Amino acid sequence: MAEGACDAIKLEGGREIIDRAKAIVKSGIPVMGHLGLTPQSASALGGFKVQGKSAAQAKRIVDDAKALEEAGCYSLILEMMPAELSAEISRTLRIPVIGIGAGAGCDGQVLVIYDLLGMNPDFSPRFVKKYLDLGVLIRDAVARYNDDVKHGAFPGPEHAFSAEKERVPVLQLYSSVK
Repeated sequence: MAEGACDAIKLEGGREIIDRAKAIVKSGIPVMGHLGLTPQSASALGGFKVQGKSAAQAKRIVDDAKALEEAGCYSLILEMMPAELSAEISRTLRIPVIGIGAGAGCDGQVLVIYDLLGMNPDFSPRFVKKYLDLGVLIRDAVARYNDDVKHGAFPGPEHAFSAEKERVPVLQLYSSVK
């Protein structure tokens, strides 16, 4: 924990990871659970799709949420699921429930900073609100830098150091290079 400079870990999954969650909590490491769309295994879920749409899926998610709480998780993330389902889970559990694409009925909300800042124009699921289009600004800045380097406008004299300005005797400067 100290080496990684973290305060907790996040585990994706439900009943299939309960033994791991319990063991990690028992060893003194706080665990946050993550249900619904689990990004590290999204391809196994058929891609980035809403989870918990059927009654059977919803029941499994509710059961998994309760199991994670019982395993000692201090909080839970619910991702990309119907708002009514996540609100019900939030009302049912005693631990904080944080939503990402799970509606306003959770105890808190989170967005990935790259999505919030609009850094990936090709990824824009419905639940993401872009507060800035930083991707365009970054691409523009890099293009201007590239153009300046290609045309000799950067670096200019104002971006360079000289022995006279730095008050280093020229002979001392060049003899230290040898």
